[in-house]
Amino acid sequence: MTSLDLPARWRLLWPKLGVAVPPPGLFETLMKHWRESHRRYHTVEHLQECLSLFDQVETLAEAPGEVEIALWFHDAVYEIGPDTNELKSAYLAERAMTVAGCPRDAIGRVRNLILATRHHAHPETTDEALLLDIDLAILAAPVARFDRYEVDIREEYHEIPWTKYVAGRRQVLRGFLERPRLYYTGHFHEKFDLAARANLSRALKKLPAQRWPSA
Repeated sequence: MTSLDLPARWRLLWPKLGVAVPPPGLFETLMKHWRESHRRYHTVEHLQECLSLFDQVETLAEAPGEVEIALWFHDAVYEIGPDTNELKSAYLAERAMTVAGCPRDAIGRVRNLILATRHHAHPETTDEALLLDIDLAILAAPVARFDRYEVDIREEYHEIPWTKYVAGRRQVLRGFLERPRLYYTGHFHEKFDLAARANLSRALKKLPAQRWPSA
C-alpha cells in the first residue's frame, strides 16, 4: 500500500488554496468518512493511491490545489444505494472551503470537479479530465492489484444478490470497454489505455464463472 504522511500533506495543501491553515477538526472528520467499516475499495488506500499518482502529474493541472482537495473529498461520502454520493461529497468540500475562507470561484470549481467523478459526461475542463483519469487509474493497475479491486468492489456491494450484481458489473465493465477513449488526457491515454482494456476484458470473461460464498 502506498504510504503518505496524510496529516502533514493536509496542512500543506491549504496554502495552495490561499488559506493559512485548515479548519480545525476537519482532517479527523474526513478520515472518519474514509475509514467507515462498510468500505473495502473506497478507503484511505484509494485516497493515498490517488494522491501519489497526482504527485506524478501535478504539472498537468491548471489549479493543482483545487484538484488535490477534490481528491481528498471526492469519495468522502460513499453509501451503497443512493446515487447522491458525489453530490454529498461536493457539499462537504464546499462547506469546508467556505468555512476556511477560500475564494468563491475556487469553491465552485472544486464542486464541479467532484461532481465530474460521477463519470456521467465528458469533462469540461483540463482539471476535470485529469481528476477523472486519476480516479480511474485503478483500471490499469497490475493484475494482482486490479483483481483485489474487483474483489473489494464486490464486498462493498455484498448485500446485492449475486445474479443482480453480475448483471450490473458486466454492464459497468462493458461500458468502460466500449468507450472510444478510456482516459481523457494524453498522458494517461498513452500510459494506461492498453493495460486498462486488458484488465477489463479479463474481468468480463472471468465474471460469469465466479462464485461468491454468500450467493
